[in-house]
Amino acid sequence: MALTGRAALLALLGTLVVLFAPRPALAVAAVALLLAALVAIDLALAAGVRPLRLHRAGDRLVRLGETATVELIVENPGPRRARGLLRDAWPPSAGATPRRFALDVPPGERRRLVTTLTPSRRGDREAVTVTVRTLGPLGLAGRQGSHSVPWSVRVLPPFLSRKHLPAKLSRLRELEGRHPSMIRGQGTEFDSLREYVVGDDVRSIDWRATARRHDVVVRTWRPERDRRVLIVLDTGRTSAGRVGTAPIPLAGELPRSRDAVGGVGRDRIAPGWPRLDWSMDAALLLAALASRAGDRVDFMAHDRAVRAWVSGAGRTDLLATLVNTMAPIEAELIEADSAGMVSAVLSRARRRCLVVVLTDLNPASLEEGLLPVLPQLSSRHLVLLAAVSDPQVTAMEAGRGTAELVYDAAAAERHGADRRRITARLRRQGVEVVDAAPEQIAPALADAYLALKAAGRL
Repeated sequence: MALTGRAALLALLGTLVVLFAPRPALAVAAVALLLAALVAIDLALAAGVRPLRLHRAGDRLVRLGETATVELIVENPGPRRARGLLRDAWPPSAGATPRRFALDVPPGERRRLVTTLTPSRRGDREAVTVTVRTLGPLGLAGRQGSHSVPWSVRVLPPFLSRKHLPAKLSRLRELEGRHPSMIRGQGTEFDSLREYVVGDDVRSIDWRATARRHDVVVRTWRPERDRRVLIVLDTGRTSAGRVGTAPIPLAGELPRSRDAVGGVGRDRIAPGWPRLDWSMDAALLLAALASRAGDRVDFMAHDRAVRAWVSGAGRTDLLATLVNTMAPIEAELIEADSAGMVSAVLSRARRRCLVVVLTDLNPASLEEGLLPVLPQLSSRHLVLLAAVSDPQVTAMEAGRGTAELVYDAAAAERHGADRRRITARLRRQGVEVVDAAPEQIAPALADAYLALKAAGRL
C-alpha cells in the first residue's frame, strides 16, 4: 500500500477539524475512522500491479553520442482501470528521459511508453526495474510493485575518425595506380611501364624496354594486397587515463571555465576520453582502410589475458564486427602482461604480418614490460607502435610567469624527453612509432600504414 500527498492533505484538514471541535477526543476518533475508511475504499478500488503485463521493443544498438528509443508496452488484463505513475529505471550513464510516466490504461487495453536514451559511455546498458504505482479513484492510496522487464542496449564506439576515410582512400587509390595522377607505388606486384620522369628511382628503369623504344622506360608497381594486419589493443591501466577533451560530452562533465588557483587564472577543461577510446577510434580507421586495400584485418584486446579476438571477418562485415566487439571492452586497472601479449600474437599469427600495438609510451611500463620481449615479436613481424599523447602536458611546457607554472613546465619537458628517448630506442629495434595527439592519432596511424604500403614493406 502507498499513501499519496492527497491523503496527507486530508489528514491535515482532519487535524484542523479536531483543533476546533468542542470534543477533541471524539473528533479524533471520527476523523481517524473516516480517513481509514476512505483509504481502504480507495485501496480496494485501485487496480492491481501484479496482473499488469509489461514487455519492451525498440533499439538494441546505438553509437555513442546518438539517441536510441526503447518502448515499454503496458497491458492491463484486469477489470479495473490502471491509473497512476510508472518509473522506468535505467543506469545514469544511459541518459534515459523521461524517467516517470503518467499511467492510464483502461481494462483490456494497452499503452506504449517511449523512453529516449542518450548514453554517455560505451558498453551494455541494462534496464533495471519498472516500478508501478496504481491509485484509487480518490487518489488517496494505491498499490505499488516492481516488474523486471529485461532489455539491453549496446552503446558502440562512435567512430568519429571516419571523416578522414575518404582522404585516406584517395591516397590508397593513388598508390594502386587508379588515380589520374599515377603516383608510383613501391610494392612487388608489377603494374605497367611508362616513360621516365624526373624524380623516378633509377632502379626502376626497364633497360630492355628502354632499348626497344629508344626512350627511358620505368616499371611501375602496385602495392601488394591480401596481407595481414593484426591490431592489438592494450587494455591495461595506462589505457584508462583521460586525455584531450571529449568530442562527445559525457555525463557529469564540467563546462570550460576559469578557475583561480593561487591567484593565477587557469582553464578548467572537462576530462576527455580515456586513452582506450582514442585508440579504438584509430583502430577502426586503420581497419576500414586496410580492408579497402585488400588486406586481412584481425583484432585482439589484451591486458593480462585476451579480452577480445576477431579473426576472419569479411570486408563487408568487418567494421560492424569490430565496433560490436569493442563496445563492452573497458580498461582494467592492472599492469599489462607484455610477455603474454607477445605470446598470444605469435601463437595466432604464424606468417609475417603487420602488428599494430596501440598502447602508451610510458617509459617505466615499456622498459619493464614490452621492451625485453619485443625482439621476439619484431624478428618475425613488422611492428608498429601507436600511442596517444596528452595535449595538456604539451601545453604545460610553455608555462612561465610563476614558480608553479615553471615547475609544471619542467615536469612536462622531462616527460616529453622520456617519450622521445623511448621512441628512439624503439626505432633502433626496428619498430615504427606513431606518437600523436588524441584528435590526430587516427589519421597519423593511417598515414603510417599507407607509407609502409607505398614503401613495399607490407
